[in-house]
Amino acid sequence: MADIREKEQTNAAFDQNYIDETIKADQSSKAKQFVKKFLKRKTAVIGLIIILLLIVIAIIGPSLAPYDYTAYDYDHVLEGPTAAHIFGTDVYGRDIFSRMLVGTRLTLGVSLSAVVIGAAIGSVLGLLAGYYGGVLEMLVMRSSDILFSFPDILLAIAIVAILGPGIINVLIAVMVFTIPSFARIMRSATLAVKGSLYVEVAQSLGCKDSRLLFVHIFPGTIQSLIVNFTMRIGSAIMAAASLSFLGFGANVSEPEWGAMLSVGRSYIGIASHMVYFPGLVIFITVLAFNLFGDGLRDTLDPKIK
Repeated sequence: MADIREKEQTNAAFDQNYIDETIKADQSSKAKQFVKKFLKRKTAVIGLIIILLLIVIAIIGPSLAPYDYTAYDYDHVLEGPTAAHIFGTDVYGRDIFSRMLVGTRLTLGVSLSAVVIGAAIGSVLGLLAGYYGGVLEMLVMRSSDILFSFPDILLAIAIVAILGPGIINVLIAVMVFTIPSFARIMRSATLAVKGSLYVEVAQSLGCKDSRLLFVHIFPGTIQSLIVNFTMRIGSAIMAAASLSFLGFGANVSEPEWGAMLSVGRSYIGIASHMVYFPGLVIFITVLAFNLFGDGLRDTLDPKIK
C-alpha cells in the first residue's frame, strides 16, 4: 500500500510539473507573437517611446533642470519663451521648463501609484468574486455599481472634500475610482478562464484554491488587466491634474502640472505661455498612454489580424 501511495504521489507531482511547463512554453510563444504584432502598430510604438521618455525624465528630471525650480528671479517675471528660458518664466521669474521637468516625477508618481494600488485591490476583489461567486461576488459587484454611478471626477472631488486637500488625498481619491473598473474586468476574465481545460485538470489533481487562483487562473487574465491598466493611467493623470487645478490637490507652490495650470490661468491674458506649455505636456502624456493602450488592446485581440 505504501508503494502504491508513493507512486500515486510521484505521478501527481509529475503531472503538475508537466502542466506548469506546458503553460510556460505556451506563454513564451505568445509573448514573441505579441511583440511582433505590437511593433506593426506605429502609433502605439510612438506612445510607448513617449512614455519611456517621460519615465526617464521622472527619474533624472531634477538633474536635467537648467535652473533651480524654486529660485525666484524678479528681473525676468512673466517672460515669454526665450533662448535662456525655452518655456518662459512664471509670476515669480521661475523657469517653467525646469519646474515641468521636476514636476514630471510628482505628476506621474501620483497617477501611477494610484492606478497600481487601485489595480491591485480591484484585481484581487474581482479574482475572488469570479472564482467563489455567491455573497462575495454580489457585494463586490454591487459596490462597484454604486461607485460607477458617479462620474470619476465628481467622485474624486467628493472624496477629497471629505479628506481635505493634499497630494496624498488626491492619490487616495484617484485610487478609489480606479478600483471598480479592475474588479469588474477581472471578474469577467476569471469567469472565462475558470472553465478552461487546464484549470479543470489542475482541480482534479487537488490543487489548492490559492494555487489555482494565482498560478493557473490569474495569468490567463493578464491581457485584460494590462490593457485596462494603461488606459486608466491617462484618466488618472487627467483627474489628478484637474483636482490640483481646482485647488484640491498639490499646493500651488509645488511644480505639479495641474497646479501650474491653476496659477497660469490668472495670467492667461498677459502670459499665456504659463498655461500653454503645462496643458500641452498633459495632453501629450495622456495621448501617449491612450495610444499605447489602444495598441495593446488591438494587439491582444485575436479577432484583429
